[in-house]
Amino acid sequence: MDITRHDDGSLTIPVIPGRHADDGGDDGVAPTPGPTEMTIRPGEGGYVEALAQWDAQQRPDQEVAVSTASGREQAMQVVHAVAEDREHVADAVAALDDPEAGGEALRHVLVGGTPSVTAFAGEVAEAEGGDPLPPHTATRIIGEVLAEIDGSG
Repeated sequence: MDITRHDDGSLTIPVIPGRHADDGGDDGVAPTPGPTEMTIRPGEGGYVEALAQWDAQQRPDQEVAVSTASGREQAMQVVHAVAEDREHVADAVAALDDPEAGGEALRHVLVGGTPSVTAFAGEVAEAEGGDPLPPHTATRIIGEVLAEIDGSG
């Protein structure tokens, strides 16, 4: 089952059924299966990792993301622009000189998980001004930007 990204940034992910210890009794009642999927939102445990998996699922033939200096600069610019004006993600992406390089840098950030997103948010604040974004906000913006770059937003 694939991961689904919703317009609000939430992700529906598959749930792998857990193993249950046999309680030793055989009361003839079959165990009730658990949910097969769940929805998580930015800031919830596992969101950054799930977003990285969603992105990889969108580009199955791509190599591992590589961040270049110019790509990182593009990534910081677009995240700052979207943080300032959340209604114009498409405009912020269109203003980039090299959206693909910026997207690769953002993918590289996601692969590093929450610590990487936190550090990146600090770099954005230092380079572009303002306070660092909370990691869940930065992650949501990264997801919106990647969706726009890939044309699925």
